[in-house]
Amino acid sequence: MYWRTPLIGIAVAGGIGLGSLGVLRLERAPEVDRVDFSQVRTATTPAYVAELAPASRARIKELRIPVTHETIEIAPGVKYDGWTFGGTVPGPTIRVREGDLVRITLVNESPMPHSIDFHAARIPMNEAFRTIGPGEELTFEFVARDPGAYMVHCGTPPVLMHIMQGMYMAIIVDPKEGWGTKADREFVLVQSEFYPTADRNGGTVLQPDYGAALAKDATYVVFNGNAFQYKRVPLKVDEGDRVRFFVVNAGPSLRSDFHVVGAVFDRVLPGGNPNHVIEQVQTYTVPAGGGAVFETVFEKGASGEGVYAFVTHAFADAEKGAVGLIQVGNVGHVAAAH
Repeated sequence: MYWRTPLIGIAVAGGIGLGSLGVLRLERAPEVDRVDFSQVRTATTPAYVAELAPASRARIKELRIPVTHETIEIAPGVKYDGWTFGGTVPGPTIRVREGDLVRITLVNESPMPHSIDFHAARIPMNEAFRTIGPGEELTFEFVARDPGAYMVHCGTPPVLMHIMQGMYMAIIVDPKEGWGTKADREFVLVQSEFYPTADRNGGTVLQPDYGAALAKDATYVVFNGNAFQYKRVPLKVDEGDRVRFFVVNAGPSLRSDFHVVGAVFDRVLPGGNPNHVIEQVQTYTVPAGGGAVFETVFEKGASGEGVYAFVTHAFADAEKGAVGLIQVGNVGHVAAAH
């Protein structure tokens, strides 16, 4: 479940008499936000929820993250034997602010050893990212010092196997002074690959093909865990919106050449650092294990009302599922040519 621990609000009186007393309640920011991802699961139907809400004002974020093995859907009607954080692939997106204290409790509810690796954390890996066995818990904390869009993943050997099975998610660290612009909509897109093969016992749930993963021969390349899902359920924005995309490439091995067909990014923040902005960008590469922040404006008279595709411009991978649609305004669902 999700709950907050607020400080007591302060009442400030004003006016000329008690009978007509005006009371302004000044709510302080809650000190602690606690989220238990065994109780709060990211919705994945009709599509994985990509739109992001702002980070809370709490300066301490306490997060309980269960590790589970689940049957997941990686393409329409295609079931896969996945390993997860929080029951979904990708796992839940974590959003904090620069300077926040992030306290993690990892709970291994699976039948085998696992771990967690936060790319946003400056912390000894042997302490925080160590492997724990079934039924064990591990708690650690770090200060989110570096703004950006970061990958989180299981680091238990063989790391390739644990990532290809679905053990990844994103953490967004908002800069203290903001991103430099005001976005009307924000979305997280985690690109990744799947390497399935048939169940040797004749079951309908596909199993991992480690040899294909070593050869980088992916069957599916996807955004947010499911091939082509945003062609079926487009992202929706209004004409005139400034849209910010947090793109994290979970890999485990292929790059993401992020591009929106019919638009130009007026701002790209490589790694997500707000002090390193490049402008007027058509396509930008996010390496496996990396992240970047992209912004574009769907303004009238240019990239206005209509339908736009977002893709990895490595089109062999786009054809395997890494393509979606953005619906701008009231145009209805229109199939993309890509």
